[in-house]
Amino acid sequence: MIKVGKKIIPWREGMSVADLLNDLKDPYAYPVVKVNGKLVSRIDFEKTLIPDNSEVYLIPMVAGG
Repeated sequence: MIKVGKKIIPWREGMSVADLLNDLKDPYAYPVVKVNGKLVSRIDFEKTLIPDNSEVYLIPMVAGG
């Protein structure tokens, strides 16, 4: 299982950050996520595997003036 905020997502072998975001069907293009405390940039989403029992934080970019 993977904890994403308050959601629990089923884990599967070989699951990458890109797979997780696809499964969530969240339309936001996150530039970075945090997996078990480690920041992962979008360029590494496909190759970064998520271990079972992980905690993932989705970090949106915020802009303002």
